[in-house]
Amino acid sequence: MILADLGAEVIKVERPGTGDDSRHFTPFIDDQSAYFININRGKKSVVIDLKKPKGKEIFLRLVEKADVLIENFAPGTMEKLGLDYNVISKVNPRIIYASISGFGQEGPYRNKTAYDLIAQAMGGIMSITGWPESPPTRVGTAIGDILGALYATVAILAALKARDVTGVGERIDIAMVDCVIQACEAYNMMWLVEGRVPTRIGNRYEFIYPYDTFKAKDGWVAVGVGNNEMWSRFCKAIGRDDLINHEDFNTNMNRVKNHMKVKEIVEEWTSKLTTREIAETLERYEIPVTPVYTMKDVWRDEHIVTHRRMLAKINQPGIGEMPVVGTPFKMKSLTPEVGGPAPLLGQHTKEVLMTLLNLTEDDINELEEEEIIYCY
Repeated sequence: MILADLGAEVIKVERPGTGDDSRHFTPFIDDQSAYFININRGKKSVVIDLKKPKGKEIFLRLVEKADVLIENFAPGTMEKLGLDYNVISKVNPRIIYASISGFGQEGPYRNKTAYDLIAQAMGGIMSITGWPESPPTRVGTAIGDILGALYATVAILAALKARDVTGVGERIDIAMVDCVIQACEAYNMMWLVEGRVPTRIGNRYEFIYPYDTFKAKDGWVAVGVGNNEMWSRFCKAIGRDDLINHEDFNTNMNRVKNHMKVKEIVEEWTSKLTTREIAETLERYEIPVTPVYTMKDVWRDEHIVTHRRMLAKINQPGIGEMPVVGTPFKMKSLTPEVGGPAPLLGQHTKEVLMTLLNLTEDDINELEEEEIIYCY
């Protein structure tokens, strides 16, 4: 999706019959998955049976034309299909071959099966998410999947740039667990440097305070006070100048140490005001603050929807106009954008094979009859 938003022609090779698993994930509009549509917008769908020799032959001919191959099968699957990197790189030495898996292509965990939940659990992020009294908690979104995609995209773009110099392709091995571990940033260092195991502390941040969510009259607000100068402004905003140089709160280290006292002081102020009143007051003093948004709030915010163009519309076959999430990439010269609707299963099989491989109508019909390909 990221590469398609950035302008790449993305051909999604799907299996006959069911296609991508996410075609069957909720929520649905009519009989189409909105989950699938959002992350597959702007792609082309080609259905090929890779288990059949003729299907494999067609796939390898497509590989000859490709710059990048991305696969996220369990390690070993592409080898069983006879389509591993050694085979593919002989067909196209310039190919960037990227694999995304739970645990990576090497190591004793290589053959373990994984989903996002497993990556979050082993990557450590679940152990620091939640409240002291709660069990380990999954990050609300599929952060392991998302981080794996982001790191793969960065690696692919770097490899394409390197290929401009070397003329040869690259083998990329992305493990979701690795990505989750790196995303835990300073929490890793607490153990590596101090030998201290980070624990769940709710919405509070371990290294800065006040940097937390606080109860308001009508909901919750998030407030981040990142340095002493900001602390001084914050104290003035809430009418507590006496706290600025107080020995318990005059440095960030002291505020972190006495975070429970700080929270009590802050909520004594926030609990008497609405989230809007709190935000308006703190913003006048240039303190980072926001009400805690629900999805309803997100998509009613004019800044997000209109000015940042994070709400996009596509004309989806069989549905008509529908909303999808826009791209966060904003650039001066390039104009990344949602490229179009998500493909129906096999919608582009005929177009791609005739255009890229010069197959004829008769060739297409014969392959369909043999159940090597499927055309929508």
